[in-house]
Amino acid sequence: MQSAFAQARRRIKLVHNGGMRAAQPKNVRQSVSLPAKVASQVRAMAKSRRLSATRMLVELIENGIEADKRKQQEFFDLAERFRSESDPDAAKRLGDQLGRMVFGS
Repeated sequence: MQSAFAQARRRIKLVHNGGMRAAQPKNVRQSVSLPAKVASQVRAMAKSRRLSATRMLVELIENGIEADKRKQQEFFDLAERFRSESDPDAAKRLGDQLGRMVFGS
């Protein structure tokens, strides 16, 4: 004679539908070598904001990523304006702006 638990266990069928993902780590340890001057600037910034140097680096990296995304979006917006411009003078001005964005100066 089987227990009620054993009988229930035989009736249960587990199905994995792919909806559950493996747990992702929240943080990834990354080793980075910095030039001495940059490292001292990071430490000074961290101290003035009362943060750890690691947290300061994370904030600087996050800000840099956001700035890069904004710059890329500005470029695509300017390129779209350039392509859709019908006035030759305005198109030249926009083309010059695009050139400055790509090549600097």
